[in-house]
Amino acid sequence: MVHEKHQVPKREQWSSKMDFILSCVGYAIGLGNVWRFPYLCYKNGGGAFLVPYTLTLIFGGIPMFFLEVALGQSQNVGVLGVWKICPIFKGIGYAAVIMAFWLNVYYIVVLAWAIYYFWHSFSFELPWATCNNYWNTDKCISSYNLTHLANIGNDSVSSAQEFWELKALKKTSRIEDQGSIRIELAAALFVAWVLCYFCIWKGVKWTGKVVYFTSLFPYLLLAILLVKGLTLDGAWDGIKYLFIPRLDKLTNSEVWIDAATQIFFSYGLGVGAIVALGSYNKRDNNCYRDTLILTAFNEGTCLLSGFVIFSVLGFMAKQSHTTIDAVADSGPGLAFVAYPNAINQLPFSSFWSVLFFLMLIFIGLDSQFCTVEGFVTACMDEWPQHFRKRKEIFIAVVCFISYLIGLSNVTQGGIYIFNMFNTYACSGWALLTLMFFECISVSWFYGVDNFYNDINSMIGYYPSKFWKICWVYLTPFLCVSVALYTLVKYERFTLKDYVYPWWGEVIGWLMALSSMLVIPLYAIYKPFRAKKTCKQLLEAEESPCSNGTSLAEAESML
Repeated sequence: MVHEKHQVPKREQWSSKMDFILSCVGYAIGLGNVWRFPYLCYKNGGGAFLVPYTLTLIFGGIPMFFLEVALGQSQNVGVLGVWKICPIFKGIGYAAVIMAFWLNVYYIVVLAWAIYYFWHSFSFELPWATCNNYWNTDKCISSYNLTHLANIGNDSVSSAQEFWELKALKKTSRIEDQGSIRIELAAALFVAWVLCYFCIWKGVKWTGKVVYFTSLFPYLLLAILLVKGLTLDGAWDGIKYLFIPRLDKLTNSEVWIDAATQIFFSYGLGVGAIVALGSYNKRDNNCYRDTLILTAFNEGTCLLSGFVIFSVLGFMAKQSHTTIDAVADSGPGLAFVAYPNAINQLPFSSFWSVLFFLMLIFIGLDSQFCTVEGFVTACMDEWPQHFRKRKEIFIAVVCFISYLIGLSNVTQGGIYIFNMFNTYACSGWALLTLMFFECISVSWFYGVDNFYNDINSMIGYYPSKFWKICWVYLTPFLCVSVALYTLVKYERFTLKDYVYPWWGEVIGWLMALSSMLVIPLYAIYKPFRAKKTCKQLLEAEESPCSNGTSLAEAESML
């Protein structure tokens, strides 16, 4: 038995501090920064939206990011192993692993779409620019001349919209009609998984080198697109609409909900990836300073993306003699319809199209392989004797199984499945529930003072008491408030004008519950497994968390 334990390969660490910084930059700066933040900023009052966004960032996003990095670094183990500080809450780790698995399955589909568009960008005339293609209908209006788009009404659609729905997706009219697998998208999805596999297959030392390119190259592309965007006629009109404050929006509670959900999701919290990345740090790494640096990078990228996207949309609105809200969209609609419409107007449009979709690929790839790394790290740390020696094979199996499940998102009706994953599996109630329990398990049950001692043992000083206030009071309150409000304001699940059937919503909630229920179920299972009396069960539930000793203090006693 002893001989077997010695055969388990030693756990890796980052080769340098920059490996960790760039990995976190690549992970936290994802597609949400590029296509969701600019739209939400415009939709919710422009500069006024920055008020709830900044408050949520300060009292929710940054504190939880700091907590996850410090939690992983203090114990040098993935999201399943860190709960030795409070074993009864290990269900949080299992919930994070489940959520990470769902995220791995569907998030990479966006990369497949980007690869598909990237491939079609290598043509003299972009295929979504005209209406003379076999997939176009009589309702098509060419987006090659944006003045035509001002005439689009209920009976007409742009050529870019038809390319997206009729050529790329071959979209059906309802979720019941899934149609066949789109072979081109399935091939693009396979390519995306191959890229992801080779980014992480050799471990964090290899990944740490990959991120030097994958996390920095998108900034070069963003800079090029920004320079081009700012030179376009009408660009500053778009930027003005993005940031000019409409203060009356602050009284709308939906604005605050949008701000909170954007922060939590864009930072990649709750799925174990941040914990995993932090766990490969050396114990004396200053994770407090790193958190502040990474936050500045993330928010700077959000603003940079806002300038890039809305400078082009401002140009598009002026050329079509319409308003920004007529051409703005969120999510896939912004990346694969609105922006391609605008690209058609630029000189050498194929070149700009290649740059834009290449940027999407790299931004999405960073986030994807870091999430997979978080899932793999959790499993290898929990069962090292089974997986660590066969790391490359294990990662390949994870990628292949995720690919097979992900094929459900690239059928002709796959966009409906994708929207279910995006809404229920990894955000909304599922994410808020996980974050709430993650926060209180550390601050209330393990003890915020114990956690502060652990941080002090790593960085050499105690951070400001501000973080205590956030972890104990403000962040849990924020999670509960947002969750309750979304329940009170619950509306039928839709994809634009399409309303999902009741059973579609049920499946979505089952996705959410697959991670949410693990937390209370494990908390019930853990003490009962010990076969103790009721009094002993209560003591067993409290003892791992409330014995008043931090890990740092326990280690100093050894």
